[in-house]
Amino acid sequence: METNKKEKTFDAVKMMREIREKISQETQNMTFEQLKAYIEEKLKKNNAKLVGQQ
Repeated sequence: METNKKEKTFDAVKMMREIREKISQETQNMTFEQLKAYIEEKLKKNNAKLVGQQ
């Protein structure tokens, strides 16, 4: 049985790891209150809502 291997044009795992690393660096020394404000700011900026909220 021969498998066809296609070259990726987009690597979702690599992108997720890069995003996670960036967020970790930005928030590493934040207190809980600062982290909460950071998340709220990002949600407002992107006009997004937490899962389960309307």
